[in-house]
Amino acid sequence: MSQDLVFYTNPMSRARVARWMLEEVNQPYRTHVLSFGLGMRDADYLAINPMGKVPALVHGDTVITEVSAICTYLADAFPQAGLAPAPTSRERGAYYRWLFFIAGPFDAACTNHVLGFEIGNDAKKAATAGYGTLERVLNTLENELRWRDYLVGKQFTAADLLAGAYLGYEMAIGAIEKRPVFERYCANLIERPAAIKAQQIDNDLASHAV
Repeated sequence: MSQDLVFYTNPMSRARVARWMLEEVNQPYRTHVLSFGLGMRDADYLAINPMGKVPALVHGDTVITEVSAICTYLADAFPQAGLAPAPTSRERGAYYRWLFFIAGPFDAACTNHVLGFEIGNDAKKAATAGYGTLERVLNTLENELRWRDYLVGKQFTAADLLAGAYLGYEMAIGAIEKRPVFERYCANLIERPAAIKAQQIDNDLASHAV
């Protein structure tokens, strides 16, 4: 497979998370910045991602969309970066668990909360939603992080990148409360050189109002 990585993004989107992951794997990549609306509805881009949204990553003949999928793919495509436990390790299950906990229950619970869809004490709604309640989701994550720096083992993985990025964003916009455990966890992650570099790149792009 060609090692060319082509990244489709907009700096005012969750594609920022994928940018951070690209900087962590430290491989050369080309960036295409797409505007919202017509840019993402262009026929050439729709052939890559029919959803008409970013991010998308093209690696040779492989197309990957969705932030969590891009992070998971890059961790496995470039194992030298050390961003995922070995496939046969005892920590691989926990790694998958937290990757998809963030992509599934956490993201869904926060999105519903921002949109004003509240579960409250309605047991039927809680069962239908799948994640239960936002409070349950946050408590589950808080309890896991209370006595540790990383979600899996003793080193940073793609699961931490996803969790740190999403937690940081939701706290910044006031969608969830700034619990001390979450603030400590995120503060440790945003100081990573790749996180700083990715933020600088996207902040510069955002200043040009694409």
